[in-house]
Amino acid sequence: MSDWYRVAGDGRITLTLHIQPGARKTEFAGLHGDALKIRLAAPPVDGKANEALLKFIADTLGMAKTAVSLKSGSTSRRKVLELKGVDRAAIETLASQH
Repeated sequence: MSDWYRVAGDGRITLTLHIQPGARKTEFAGLHGDALKIRLAAPPVDGKANEALLKFIADTLGMAKTAVSLKSGSTSRRKVLELKGVDRAAIETLASQH
């Protein structure tokens, strides 16, 4: 298992992410220490980057945006997201790519 995601006993998964807002395009950018780095095209203004991040993760994993929540780091580059009802295989596929 990678350090950047954790599976809880109740089916929840947490992701530790390092975010680079204001990038040219939204994409995964490999590992950054114990976090998965994501470049976001959205600017870090008025919560736009957080909103774009939640949408990007939900779309990538094929889940409802309401199942993805920001657990910590709303004003920081380091964020922890909580996913509910996600297929663990989807996370493991994502993890194997990074």
